[in-house]
Amino acid sequence: MGTVALHTVGTDHDKRLSTGVGELDRVLGGGLLAGSTTLLFGEPGVGKSTLALMSLRALALRGASVVLIGAEESAGQVAQRARRLGPVPEGLEVATTTSVASVLALIEQRRPQVCVIDSISAMSDDGLGGVAGSVAQVRNAAERLCALAKATSTALVLVGHVTKDGELAGPRALEHLVDTVVRIEGDRYGTLRVVRAIKHRFGPTGEVGLLEMVNEGLRDLPETAMTLRQSGPEVPGVVFTVTNDGSRSFLVEVQALVASSSGSPRRVAHQVSSQRLSLMLAVLEARCDIDVSDLDVFSATAGGLAATEPSVDLALALAVASAAEGFALARTLVVMGEVGLAGELRAVSSVTRRVREAQRLGATRAIVPSSSDVEEVSGIVVVRCSSLSEAIAVSRGH
Repeated sequence: MGTVALHTVGTDHDKRLSTGVGELDRVLGGGLLAGSTTLLFGEPGVGKSTLALMSLRALALRGASVVLIGAEESAGQVAQRARRLGPVPEGLEVATTTSVASVLALIEQRRPQVCVIDSISAMSDDGLGGVAGSVAQVRNAAERLCALAKATSTALVLVGHVTKDGELAGPRALEHLVDTVVRIEGDRYGTLRVVRAIKHRFGPTGEVGLLEMVNEGLRDLPETAMTLRQSGPEVPGVVFTVTNDGSRSFLVEVQALVASSSGSPRRVAHQVSSQRLSLMLAVLEARCDIDVSDLDVFSATAGGLAATEPSVDLALALAVASAAEGFALARTLVVMGEVGLAGELRAVSSVTRRVREAQRLGATRAIVPSSSDVEEVSGIVVVRCSSLSEAIAVSRGH
């Protein structure tokens, strides 16, 4: 086996193919690389097949050679979905099969620039024991397809199905085989979809894209869709915060509702951490004399964005305090900070970036921990608080 001087080896960045979906390109670092394998997975009904088909359609419109392997739908069903996205380009071709051998022969013969297999969970090899979708079958199919993709310089996209725990049909067993793992998340009954790279050999991991499900498929979520409400009544239990995810900052509306209990008090958390909620309730009782131990407490985020990082503590605590005490916070106020067991506010990362994003989206005032190293941002007043009780007093007296 010979060797090669590393400095003489070129890069493949010039071979990236834009998917035509801006938020997906952001997550992929610019697009798909020739010879790479990308695993796109998520829960049923979240939009995996739609996103893959949108990408193939955009590539075909630009003249790229693309093939869709439909392992779960007929050609007619695929065509029907494609027409909902708009006119179907002539270069978008489909083959329907569940045979790994047939797919390998097709790729070897056609050598498309991009091939999508929807889904890898339905592929099977007649020479291998086990039913389609078993871990052995899925791993075997993925290994053979990945090897051929590299040999033919085909950008391969494998669509995988998972349950809420991420275990069904073996996508977790494929993560070490593929180059890139992209997860699409969201409530199938809502419109927001979050696309996240959790593994990427050719770019940064943790990058996030936001998409919106509409009648015509998925579209990039416009930045103007996530701004502070400038009109309407101020309601107790509603607080705005800014979270960091990847290289982006997102405005999140945290809501809480406190109601009388007819039995054992309930604690319900949706898109926020149930553990952090329980901790905040204990701190409010012990450090701020706000006792809701005999009341039902419900907490959630509005719009579908999850908010589970520690910086959301202050917003969660203020939302509960506001709902319990009946005072409303200003619509143009944002808060951020981690709350300790002693009721102190702890600094969080990238506070200046969060404050800048809040100001851009309409905030005029921000409450941050006193220990935060935050730069002055024009157009927004930054209020530093050292404790949760102080933050409650400041927000109550807006």
